[in-house]
Amino acid sequence: MTSVTLNGEQRLLPDGSTLEAAVRESGAEAGRGVAVAVDGEVIPRAQWELPLRDGQQIEVLRAVQGG
Repeated sequence: MTSVTLNGEQRLLPDGSTLEAAVRESGAEAGRGVAVAVDGEVIPRAQWELPLRDGQQIEVLRAVQGG
C-alpha cells in the first residue's frame, strides 16, 4: 500500500496507484474545474497518470459554481 496525505487526511492507496486514482478517491470527478497539486506543485491533467509515492501531499480542488 502507498500512504499519502489527500486533502489533509492520511490515506492508503493500492501500490501502483496514479494521481488520477487519488482524484477519484477524493470524490472529485476528473472533469472540468478540477485542479491537483502534489507537494505544492500544480500538476497538469496530462500528467495525472504519474504513479504515487509514499509520503506525498496531494490537494484536489474543485471549482463550484454559485454563491
